[in-house]
Amino acid sequence: MERTLSIIKPDAVGKNHIGDIIQRFEKNGLKVISAKMMHLSKSQAEKFYEVHKARPFFKDLVSFMTTGPVFVMVLEGNNAVQVNRDLMGATDPSKAEKGTIRADFAKTIDENAVHGSDSLENAKKEIEFFFSGNEICERTR
Repeated sequence: MERTLSIIKPDAVGKNHIGDIIQRFEKNGLKVISAKMMHLSKSQAEKFYEVHKARPFFKDLVSFMTTGPVFVMVLEGNNAVQVNRDLMGATDPSKAEKGTIRADFAKTIDENAVHGSDSLENAKKEIEFFFSGNEICERTR
C-alpha cells in the first residue's frame, strides 16, 4: 500500500468540485485516510512549493494557492502515487487526456485544479508537511 498527497486547489474548491474529484479517487481504488480544508498563508505556500523557488512561476503559484481554501488529503492504495497522477492528467489541462481531473475541471496551466505528489519520497515529505501522525486514520473496514 502506498500513500500520496492530493490537494484540491482554490479554483476547483471555489467551483464546488471537491466531491466530484474525491469520487474519482475512490472509484479508482484510492481511499481517503485523512483530509482537511484550510486556507494557506503566503509563508505556508512558499514553504510547501519551495522546490520551485527558482522557477519563474513560483510567485504566481504562491499567489494563486492563497486565493482561497484548499482541500488537502492523504490517499492510500496500490500504486497510489501513479494512480493519482494518471487521474489528474497533464499539468496543462489543454494537453490532459479526456476524462482526467484537469481536463474536466481545470481551465489553465496556472489554475489546474489539483496537486499530487510526484514520487513516494515527495509524498512522505508532503504528507508530513500537512498532517501529524495522529491525523492519519487507518482504514479498518
